Amino acid sequence: MARAVIAIHGGAGAITRAAMSTEKEQAYTDALAAIVASGQAILAAGGSALDAVTEAVRLLEECPLFNAGKGAVFTHQGTHELDASMMDGRTLEVGAVAGVKHLRNPVLAARAVLENSPHALFIGEGAEVFAEQHGLEKVAADYFSTPERFAQLQRALGSEQAILDHDGAAGDPLDADRKLGTVGAVALDRDGNLAAATSTGGMTNKQAGRVGDSPIIGAGCYASNHTAAVSCTGTGEVFMRSLAAYDLAALMEYAGLSLQQAADRVIMEKVLALGGSGGLIAVDAQGNVALPFNSEGMYRGYGYVGEPAVINIYREE
Repeated sequence: MARAVIAIHGGAGAITRAAMSTEKEQAYTDALAAIVASGQAILAAGGSALDAVTEAVRLLEECPLFNAGKGAVFTHQGTHELDASMMDGRTLEVGAVAGVKHLRNPVLAARAVLENSPHALFIGEGAEVFAEQHGLEKVAADYFSTPERFAQLQRALGSEQAILDHDGAAGDPLDADRKLGTVGAVALDRDGNLAAATSTGGMTNKQAGRVGDSPIIGAGCYASNHTAAVSCTGTGEVFMRSLAAYDLAALMEYAGLSLQQAADRVIMEKVLALGGSGGLIAVDAQGNVALPFNSEGMYRGYGYVGEPAVINIYREE
């Protein structure tokens, strides 16, 4: 029986200790711990890795602290466009959606694509029609909006820059203007199967129609029982150019690197060399976990079944 484990992330970025709010930091820590615990419970009950990552990312989408689902960032045009993907390491089946505006939980739409369609990726209105046909909840566009995200857009509009972050509230542990906002989960279940899921609201002040790495299999998400399950967060365009998630698996399969060695090679060397910032979470078929990032911090946590969860934000932790 495999050593079942789940790991999650909620974005990466630069630390602003002077502005850090103890209360906000605790809110992030509590949210991450509760979501890891939910994944642990699914795995402990014999649930699949796919079920564990689906539920973990759904909960991250429901939490307005993170840039996915409720609390997603705004485009330059003042709208929300969400992306999500997942992959089953046992079958190599995938599902993804991009540019959706009315689906409460894009990760559930990605799961529906994986299970019910011969296609891998649906976009925009087609994705929403498909999801609705499979009973998924649609919401008004303003469901995703929060005052913090709107204030963040106004700052970005003033600077005329797209911002890679996922919260604009004062007192955040991570710098509000240098945060890389994506959420994700990876898991190994008791049967030895791996799975990964990634979801995002994108980048603040992005042009409508822009799609990053999160819904792209091999870039922001990948899983194979032969190697590892991977979910990325960071400068989406660089993770796409480097095929970061798949590259980790390829380094393990073809170069014989360990999970940690492959993860460090991707994040600390390859992504960095292209000017990218961010990190990833990964678990291999033996239950090893790697959570590297080249930014100052990354919201992250993991937990083996039957053991306390480990939750961290900063580099030195």
